[in-house]
Amino acid sequence: MPLLTTTRLLKWFGETHAVDRVDLTVEAGEVLALVGPNGAGKTTLVNLISGLLRPDDGKISFQGHDITSIAIQDRIRAGIARSFQLVNLFDQLTTLENVALSIFARQGKTRNLWSRADSDRAVVQEGREVLDQFGLADKGHIVAGGLAQGERKLLDIAVAYALRPTFLLLDEPTSGVSTREKGKIMDTIASVVRAERITAAIVEHDMDVVFTYSDRIIVMHQGRILADGTPVDIRENDEVTSTLLGTKKQVC
Repeated sequence: MPLLTTTRLLKWFGETHAVDRVDLTVEAGEVLALVGPNGAGKTTLVNLISGLLRPDDGKISFQGHDITSIAIQDRIRAGIARSFQLVNLFDQLTTLENVALSIFARQGKTRNLWSRADSDRAVVQEGREVLDQFGLADKGHIVAGGLAQGERKLLDIAVAYALRPTFLLLDEPTSGVSTREKGKIMDTIASVVRAERITAAIVEHDMDVVFTYSDRIIVMHQGRILADGTPVDIRENDEVTSTLLGTKKQVC
């Protein structure tokens, strides 16, 4: 059974089909890349899956259960978490406190979060372990607003990961960072998701990142899936390379 499927998923914005009858299947354990030009529907699709938007039609199934209409919190409890292109952090709190809040939310300990963060030793220990996995072990005492952009990206993903998802959605995890930082960020993400056997779907514009780190690539165009295949398949797809990515030589 696939981990997640969408069936004829539809989302309108005015007269625009942002997602146009999309049938998508995600298999457990794979790292999937969603690519395409601006306005192709990639982030809208992620927003529908994560519950940030509700579809106008169609169905979303996760682990065999219909989640089309359930709330974001229920999707998180079911095992779906996400990060954002624009990082979504509490900048006045430390990196450790940001991760700790995510752990408390997962555990349903929503009362007195601020006082709990320093006193719950198990949460603090888990938070430190999460930061270590993301290369931020020495940044636990630093407020999130004081981190470099690449570190903020990693912290945002660490906060989502602390929810212990089965399926992790990452929206532009390398945007706004240098080429050197992109490799570090993606090496870290790949190491964590592979080690923990997390399924991941990554919205990404950098095709070097896409071809290097993904098992499968979904190419979207005008709200629809134009192509679906391995990195080799996509490199050899003339319609994709000429229409979306430039000439074939530019992406090889």
